[in-house]
Amino acid sequence: MDLQTKTSLKKLLIQIPALLLFASCSGNHDYSPKPRGYFRIDFPKKEYQTYEGGCPFTFEYPKYAIIEPDKAPKAKPCWLNMQFPQFNGTLHLSYEHILSKKEFNELIEDAHKLSFKHTVKASSIDQGSIRYPDRKIYGIYYTIEGNAASSVQFYLTDSTRNYIRGALYFNTEPRLDSIQPVLTFVKKDVDMMIKSLKWK
Repeated sequence: MDLQTKTSLKKLLIQIPALLLFASCSGNHDYSPKPRGYFRIDFPKKEYQTYEGGCPFTFEYPKYAIIEPDKAPKAKPCWLNMQFPQFNGTLHLSYEHILSKKEFNELIEDAHKLSFKHTVKASSIDQGSIRYPDRKIYGIYYTIEGNAASSVQFYLTDSTRNYIRGALYFNTEPRLDSIQPVLTFVKKDVDMMIKSLKWK
């Protein structure tokens, strides 16, 4: 190899790393953290059907939901789970036949305690009154804001014989920013269930 070739090779070996270093430094690189991304959710069409099981109430629920008996060991008759499989969520419904004024007061107090049990994770808990006197439906709707396990709870009663409590849970880590679109969608179904409930 002659001297001129050796000199050209040395120059090339010096220039290649410099070019690589220049190429890696050029351009506008933004190293700030990217916001968390979530999968796009395709929401089904809102269509409703009537629940008319062997319980002392009926209501409208979405066609994309499944209603099944609560299989918990201490579950009573007419304790139901309204499953939302595509959203990994469940609206738990617990029915009680009221036998006395004392029992009625205890059920109301329990609903309040169970809702405010989420105070640790909740940023706020709002209560709204439910009143449909023509159907003898009265109750309280609890909206639980923040990263609580349950975002919606309520109870409905005719104040004499019937009482039903509902609690919406998603089987995922409670992060409001990730479930908010689904929560907003499912809340409309909970509202429909409440607005359409009738005692038999």
